[in-house]
Amino acid sequence: MVPPPLPAPHPGFAPSTGPLLCPPSPATLLQSPRGGGRGSHVCRRPAGVQGSAATPGPAIIPDAAAVPTGQRPLGAPSRVPERGARSMSAGSERRAVAPPGVMPAPRASKVELRLSCRHLLDRDPLTKSDPSVVLLLLQSQSQWVQVDRTEVVRSSLHPVFSKVFTLDYYFEEVQKLRFEVYDTHGPGNLGCQDDDFLGGMECTLGQIVAQKKMTRPLLLKFGRNAGKSTITVIAEDISGNNGYVELSFRARKLDDKDLFSKSDPFLELYRVNDDQSEQLVYRTEVVKNNLSPVWEPFKVTLSNLCSCEETRPLKKAFGEDQAQWECVNAKYKQKKRHYKNSGVVILADLKFYRVHSFLDYIMGGCQIHFTVAIDFTASNGDPRNSCSLHYINPFQPNEYLQALVAVGEICQDYDSDKRFSALGFGARIPPKYEVSHDFAINFNPEDDECEGIQGVVEAYRNCLPRVQLYGPTNVAPIISKVARMAAAEEHTGEASQYYILLVLTDGVVTDMADTREAIVRASHLPMSIIIVGVGNADFTDMQTLDGDDGVLRSLRGEPALRDIVQFVPFRELKSASPAALAKCVLAEVPRQLVEYYSYKELPPRGVGPHTQEAGPPERAGQPGLRPVSVSSTLEVP
Repeated sequence: MVPPPLPAPHPGFAPSTGPLLCPPSPATLLQSPRGGGRGSHVCRRPAGVQGSAATPGPAIIPDAAAVPTGQRPLGAPSRVPERGARSMSAGSERRAVAPPGVMPAPRASKVELRLSCRHLLDRDPLTKSDPSVVLLLLQSQSQWVQVDRTEVVRSSLHPVFSKVFTLDYYFEEVQKLRFEVYDTHGPGNLGCQDDDFLGGMECTLGQIVAQKKMTRPLLLKFGRNAGKSTITVIAEDISGNNGYVELSFRARKLDDKDLFSKSDPFLELYRVNDDQSEQLVYRTEVVKNNLSPVWEPFKVTLSNLCSCEETRPLKKAFGEDQAQWECVNAKYKQKKRHYKNSGVVILADLKFYRVHSFLDYIMGGCQIHFTVAIDFTASNGDPRNSCSLHYINPFQPNEYLQALVAVGEICQDYDSDKRFSALGFGARIPPKYEVSHDFAINFNPEDDECEGIQGVVEAYRNCLPRVQLYGPTNVAPIISKVARMAAAEEHTGEASQYYILLVLTDGVVTDMADTREAIVRASHLPMSIIIVGVGNADFTDMQTLDGDDGVLRSLRGEPALRDIVQFVPFRELKSASPAALAKCVLAEVPRQLVEYYSYKELPPRGVGPHTQEAGPPERAGQPGLRPVSVSSTLEVP
């Protein structure tokens, strides 16, 4: 139940009732062994293994004719052999190539926030304050909406709250939060109009996850300090969908169902949905003419296998050196008094893999280094003319500034020093007024960084009257410059810094061959490139740099290792909000970052060595699968 709104401590921050953000739905467990029916067998749990009726178990169908081949459940990934794994036959139904769907479908990350306060103001004359915290979220209409609130901690100036806030996290959005602390006088945990405001704190969710643990002072009305009062917010990623399980099954002494040869068995894996319906998770290949088949290992995502609740079903289902099930034919069991089983199915091996998420890297301390490159070619028009794309309107920012601020405000939350490189290209610059395609817009070649996004804006404004717009539009030099910084970072062997280059240009680049070459080289480095086309030029040729329609290649034919370029024409989002622009421009960055570090086999900083024993990804751009536990007793962490 959401309590009634609390009184506003000052204008603009009155909390109002809003929907609670709920945690993920309960687990969906694996299907218990199927029973009955022609050509099917029931697979029992091994003796002594504890488990409910929803214990996972395979269903063996010895006769390949019983179920049509070539049927794979929707969303089940193809088998992807690793180094040392057995190769598949040429005629196999599932090729050894990972389809695009083998990576978990993108969705919002779930973040838990835990709160505590120190040195709160004491508003009660006879006892200490009874604090609680209200969480508010800034909506698109610039209104603060109450999301949730903690319990009341009685008589404490240093409360630690047990209530956990669960929020959806999006890298490409500015999610502004406000925490308001009250001395609560209402009954139970409910607020009332007489609650005393003890202080508030505003931040973004991005700032919290980037720091993982953030402590800030509480402020009263009009920005006054609330004494020594502080609030601490600790973030934890609970998405839990970034994993795979590799299963290896074999069987022995299966019944022979064929008259003139041995059976051709294959195996099916099922799970039970919340409504108790059965859902096929995976079907193996057919092993021809064999009563003791060994099926190829296969991978399934944890979301498909058990709705990401990996510990519950697996720990309960498997306990001995090798988990095995008796294959029981229900009809035979009814008709034959001394019938025992029709063979045994054995789980020969289980491996649990972790695919690290974007949040894993950010919360592990990976910083994002943001660089902006601005087009100062003559095609933009004279900045003194109101028709120029560089015209500084005192009432409305031009397209360059709109794109810069929209993207920069997101990236600045993930850079601890808040210093950003700002470069220009295509202009004649002082003192000799020679054409430069790589100059610092603050005119300090020794330090091209500006203090915050506002510092970049000021440097841009001050730069315009000092340069002569010229040409051509050469982008390769700046891409190569940022790539050199990224290459130096790569040599550290840690996932500590990732580079984002924002290129703002009013036309198609003139050094297309060199630009393609520079992008292909940069695809091997911790780097992403965002190109925003401003103005009304024909940007058709720029689409070739975006690898969405195919792999980008240099003129020498070398393919890009990863798709690292996102091109967006500003005119398509001109009427949209800055938040919508940033969301469109930055949406691919989390995937690109994860792909790079997975390919390089670099786990997030601070992750134990047991996650570093991974093989390489199956192909460029395919997330690496990192083994966390390989155990015959199948103890899944």
